[in-house]
Amino acid sequence: MKRALFVLVAGTIISGVAAFASSNPPAKVTLTRLDCGTVEVNDLNEFSDTDAYTGKTKTLTASCYLIRHGDDLMIWDVGLPAEIKGKAIDPKLPMDATVRVTLVEQLARLGVKPEQIGRLGISHLHFDHIGQAPTFPGATLLIGGGDWTELTNNPPREGINPKPLIHWVSGKGKVEPVLGDRDVFGDGSVRMIDLPGHTPGHHGLMVKLKNKGNVLLSGDQAHFNENYATEGVPDFNTNRADTLTSFKRFKDMAKDSNATVIIQHEPADIAKLPPFPQAAD
Repeated sequence: MKRALFVLVAGTIISGVAAFASSNPPAKVTLTRLDCGTVEVNDLNEFSDTDAYTGKTKTLTASCYLIRHGDDLMIWDVGLPAEIKGKAIDPKLPMDATVRVTLVEQLARLGVKPEQIGRLGISHLHFDHIGQAPTFPGATLLIGGGDWTELTNNPPREGINPKPLIHWVSGKGKVEPVLGDRDVFGDGSVRMIDLPGHTPGHHGLMVKLKNKGNVLLSGDQAHFNENYATEGVPDFNTNRADTLTSFKRFKDMAKDSNATVIIQHEPADIAKLPPFPQAAD
């Protein structure tokens, strides 16, 4: 009798869950690459603590991403400041940057207004990843807990500039410091991946798409293809050992999930996603 009752109750629960799932299909997820600037590196050794790139130069891209999750919109990284749009590159500097088109201009082409962005995910606190954050004051800021601590220290440590995120640092905007990984929408489709080393709270992003499959965005785990292949560590990273441990996790995750790896600063990786304004789905 007890067994029959258990089977009946279990069957009822399973049927209810199945009915709920069928009436609530998974949200459609898309990923659109946005242009957030260009960085001219005239001394590539800036990205090696072993002088691996002596005499080399490279053009890097600053990439940002719009993620649609059903009706919810999220931006991953916000690139270089809009104020340097049209700025000429100074070839005498070890590194200089410019912006060709702003996020607001690109979102307008997609029919998206800044106030529609509900979440602002930041891989880490460096200037070329937070520059256009003031455009989205209504968004909830998702940033690694270690980086949030750096930004909110009073005064900030030398080299830390919280100004682009001052809306959130001052308490005017909603912020959720992320410790470890974070399932952004609660269904496994978009996950912030804990990869400390470049900065204390550095994260990458895994996006699961129905047709494209898994896409793994690097943050600044690596800056270009050679850097990724050799697991090179820039001398401005905060922790070398953590960087190398995060490289292993990132590469293992890419292999185990058969993910398309996109190095956000690598110009060659732009073609791994459809050209703007198209989206991967």
